Amino acid sequence: MEIKEDMKVSTRKRKPLIILLKVIIGIIIAIGLFIATVFIVNVVYTKLEQEELEQYGQLIPVDGKNMNVTIQGDGEETVVLLPGFGTVSPALDFTPLVEELSPFYKVVVIEPFGYGLSDGTEKERNTENIVNEIHQVLQELKINRYILMGHSIAGIYGLEYVNKYEHEVSAFVGIDTSVPTQSGMDKEFPIGTFKLLKETGLGRLLMKLEGSPYAELSSYDDQTKEQLKIIALKNMYNSTILNEMENIHANFKNAENLTFPKNLPLIFFLQADNEAMEEWIPLHEEQVKNSIHGKIIKLDAGHYLHHTKSKEISENVRGFIEEVPPTF
Repeated sequence: MEIKEDMKVSTRKRKPLIILLKVIIGIIIAIGLFIATVFIVNVVYTKLEQEELEQYGQLIPVDGKNMNVTIQGDGEETVVLLPGFGTVSPALDFTPLVEELSPFYKVVVIEPFGYGLSDGTEKERNTENIVNEIHQVLQELKINRYILMGHSIAGIYGLEYVNKYEHEVSAFVGIDTSVPTQSGMDKEFPIGTFKLLKETGLGRLLMKLEGSPYAELSSYDDQTKEQLKIIALKNMYNSTILNEMENIHANFKNAENLTFPKNLPLIFFLQADNEAMEEWIPLHEEQVKNSIHGKIIKLDAGHYLHHTKSKEISENVRGFIEEVPPTF
């Protein structure tokens, strides 16, 4: 009798543990099913979305890969547009600005490897390679003289570019461009986490929850917004972009001793109030101080100035270019 009682007591003691174990197993199974469902949905929708993706631009061969480029307008002068880091589709993202510039200029938008409809690449995403690839595209297009205009990190690549190909660039236009000495560029990015989000499909879920940054912008029509969403999901955390992310600190560091050529016309369009970086305006004032033709224009808008201030940018670029004497 005592043995049976002991067994009953022991069973009663183990019962909560058994229940807890079942709960844990149930949670693990539920998580596994959730991830499996997300993964399958991602695979299915990725295939469906590729069928809805509309091609644009022209593919230019560079190092055995294809880089996508759009060309609009037939003005005598050429403007070459370079995107900020991770821009989903440079050609579509720059739509409002291209519409304002193309009546007066030939406007070329370059989608670097890993961006828009361009291929990915295994080549290291350091500034030297990126600059060389951009130049190869322009050489293929037989474009030898142009205004170089870029957003955000294009300020880093642009510094290298205008020093290396100074004889080709007639002016540099920065749209809230990065500065080599700005703070916060030495942080490490969770590359492994981004890869996991890409592979499992959880990245798609997070993007759905966050919503599109273009959703409320009246400067983009619904069709363009839909295409931007499709391309964002296609290119999200791709290996080329992640490699560029890994190189950000080194690319900024290597540009610290570079300056814009003093004879190069230089104009920056900047956020009037960058709350995250109080030194934003002074950093750019330092960049233009030795320029013979340097100018800063402050705009009341966020980092993507061209989303809402394209008209102001275009008008001021035209006025600036008309003011400065030819550099050739």
